Amino acid sequence: MRPLTEQAVRDSFVNCSKGEAKRLAVPRDLAERPWDDLDFLGWRDLGAPDRSYLVTEREGRPVGVSLRFPSSRRGFLHRSMCSVCLTTHPGGGVSLMTARKAGAAGREGNSVGLYMCTDLACSLYVRGRKVPRSGMRFEESLTTEEQIARTAGNLSAFLDKLYA
Repeated sequence: MRPLTEQAVRDSFVNCSKGEAKRLAVPRDLAERPWDDLDFLGWRDLGAPDRSYLVTEREGRPVGVSLRFPSSRRGFLHRSMCSVCLTTHPGGGVSLMTARKAGAAGREGNSVGLYMCTDLACSLYVRGRKVPRSGMRFEESLTTEEQIARTAGNLSAFLDKLYA
């Protein structure tokens, strides 16, 4: 992913108003992010524990999505799998992220959702740059490049639903 500025991040959001995008908390460490290892920029809003955001490239331009998720925690023995990167996590490591649809459908209250790593570090898990709390990912016959392509495809399919 190409590095982004704070203004590019704010301008990218497709499912919230310009005022909401102007007020959201953008990470202050954009210059230090491992951009070459990211399929998307994802972060949680520390001031609003039920909100997360992600920005990815789509058709050559950044597209941002505001997400919400429940703050309830599951027990440590409960395991869930992320629909984007297929990493399994114990407890609350995977959450149902919901996003208001883009355009008129979103203004009418329609939304879509998917189960995703709560910390939004899918890109790093797939590349082996971050290890889930459980200590491992399932061994796959796909190469890392194929897993990266699958992750990008899963995220793209979710974004398609925002516009449908």
